[in-house]
Amino acid sequence: MLESAYKTCLAFETAHRGLAVQREVAMPLKFRGVQLDCGYRLDILVERVVIVEVKAIARLERVHAAQLLSYLRLMRLKVGLLINLNVPLLRSGIQRVVNGFPD
Repeated sequence: MLESAYKTCLAFETAHRGLAVQREVAMPLKFRGVQLDCGYRLDILVERVVIVEVKAIARLERVHAAQLLSYLRLMRLKVGLLINLNVPLLRSGIQRVVNGFPD
């Protein structure tokens, strides 16, 4: 399936379980005190505390975790999940990313 279909289903299931879910959350960047829209969008934001980035690729690369870590830093959040749904066992496609803050 397409990545967008996976995101839609994952967001639906998460919301169905009673959690607050936002999809395609615009994430502006502050530069020199000015808020800029540079096109960053979070796949899924759960309860305003966990960012979920969804992939449907052959394998996760370090750049994908770095992207999620950048999002966590910009949003000043602690935890994110990087989920690759193109794997035989889902648990092998989930990577937890933690922001250690001060940056």
